[in-house]
Amino acid sequence: MKNDRRLRRLVVDGVTWHWTVRRRVRPVYADCRTVLTLFAPAAAGGPGRRRRLSLVFAPTPTGVISNCWFESGTVIRLPDRQWLNLYEPRAVRRLLRAATPALRAAPPHQDVELDGWPCFTTVVG
Repeated sequence: MKNDRRLRRLVVDGVTWHWTVRRRVRPVYADCRTVLTLFAPAAAGGPGRRRRLSLVFAPTPTGVISNCWFESGTVIRLPDRQWLNLYEPRAVRRLLRAATPALRAAPPHQDVELDGWPCFTTVVG
């Protein structure tokens, strides 16, 4: 059985990020979440501390997250059926670049948690 909870490595512009995808499944679909978490190198988060960026995808009237009906880690925008799989490094790289302005605007030692849907819109257009 594949371990989908492992910490993965992604190199962007010479900087090594670690990332993981977690799903929180609840009996009520509206309470479910899919979270893409990226950990910055220790130097970017201060001495000995790794800064964390979390992109939270929750079900919306125009957005669907995978719960069990389709591929794990997939988020879909309903009006045009655009989708991303959060287990694919290319999608993670594009989402990281879309979230970079918010990450830079936050204080340097603060973890950042963002709604993932605006970044999704930036990535897929």
